[in-house]
Amino acid sequence: MSSSYNDPTTSSPAFEAMSDAILAIAGELSVDAVLKKIVDSARYLADARYAALGVPDNRGEFAEFITSGMTSEQWDAIGPLPRTHGLLGVMLQTQKPFRTHNIENDPRFQGWPDHHPHMKSFLGVPIVSKGDVIGAFYLTDKLNGGGFTKADHHLIEILGAHAAVAIENARLYERSRELSIIEERNRLAREIHDTLAQGLAAITLQLETAEALMDTDGDMGRVRQNVTRALTLAQDNLEEARRSVLDLRAAPLEGRTLVEALRALGRDAAADGGPLVDFETTGAPRRLPPQIDVGLYRIAQEALTNVIKHAEAQRVTVRLEITPNYVRLFIEDDGRGFDPSNISSDNYGLIGLNERANVLGGSLRLETSDGVGTRLEVNVPLSASVPRPRVGATEQLEETS
Repeated sequence: MSSSYNDPTTSSPAFEAMSDAILAIAGELSVDAVLKKIVDSARYLADARYAALGVPDNRGEFAEFITSGMTSEQWDAIGPLPRTHGLLGVMLQTQKPFRTHNIENDPRFQGWPDHHPHMKSFLGVPIVSKGDVIGAFYLTDKLNGGGFTKADHHLIEILGAHAAVAIENARLYERSRELSIIEERNRLAREIHDTLAQGLAAITLQLETAEALMDTDGDMGRVRQNVTRALTLAQDNLEEARRSVLDLRAAPLEGRTLVEALRALGRDAAADGGPLVDFETTGAPRRLPPQIDVGLYRIAQEALTNVIKHAEAQRVTVRLEITPNYVRLFIEDDGRGFDPSNISSDNYGLIGLNERANVLGGSLRLETSDGVGTRLEVNVPLSASVPRPRVGATEQLEETS
């Protein structure tokens, strides 16, 4: 006589659902998309009507509470995110799972909010990472009419181990993004200092020249020219300082993906009286390293500012191309263009663009001539872990023009 144990994780539907969830974590999807896939898989694996995944914020609230099985109308009717109390909170304080046939009979149950579906059977499974509970699965209403089983608990516990990886990856990514933002703000602070110093030096030179002309030949026409140049420089530097201070105050992406931020940048440029901006993206969406997100956003922002100020363009195309090996940003306008051989050492906009590309370990290519518009291409290899050594900005522009 022989006996066999039918492991639920090896049955075809369960295995496929688990495989899909694991592949979603391994893929370059957004954190929300990964967690939503995990919640959907948990509901399917446990044969539950409803499922949720909660990640606490350590202040008595949920930082994330992602559901499966509810319609958007149901969710909107329930109202704000739940607090980490009652059985929701219990599952965040223990590493032991909990099952019951009727959640309303448990003394720790604290009632349903208005418009919340009434639920009976319940399975709670903590999500544990490095010995700490960092979240929990909540599954309710077993569809076959019975209660959740030990096999259900086993499946969700396995899924929880992969959910822990996704949550920890999200935390590491967010910390990396914050460090990139701090680094970018420090760089902007240095840029403001350098730009203002150079601008004030140019203004001082014009005013000193005007003073010398007044003391020598008294040519008031030439004096007026120098004073006018000084005023123009002062206005330009004031505008640049205001823009840089605004950049310094705001987080570059403000919680958005790079694609969302670039679309918003184009809309803002057009709304401010600038050219019409078309945005295109090719390749599979994926999470880029934070420093590349921020760097490419700043390059696009600075390039569009240059187009608005100097190109007299009617239309601009911004295209983001993402492959497994590199990311490319193209910005092309139909403006008046310029002669690249006349790029001067004090052209701070183009030098800044080139420096940003170098910091990312990438390269910048500029194609333009008088009357035919300008095409800017930034190519950043995703395999590069260490930025390339910087070369002089004007030398690189000459090499790529």
